[in-house]
Amino acid sequence: MAESQQNAVPKTRLIRLKEVQHRVGLGRSTIYRWMAEGEFPQPVPLGGHAVAWVESEVEAWIATRLERG
Repeated sequence: MAESQQNAVPKTRLIRLKEVQHRVGLGRSTIYRWMAEGEFPQPVPLGGHAVAWVESEVEAWIATRLERG
């Protein structure tokens, strides 16, 4: 394996609400309610009123839900 591949830092991807909804199968109000209750990852501000979620945090949340299932 090339040295550049060994030292590669995983890329952090930010995803917007529509994609979060699609991935988790929940509506906007449920996502925001669960965020307020500490049951869902918090978004990061992008500027103005825009926010996005860290993809890996959403994926980890999904994985924990599958493990409970």
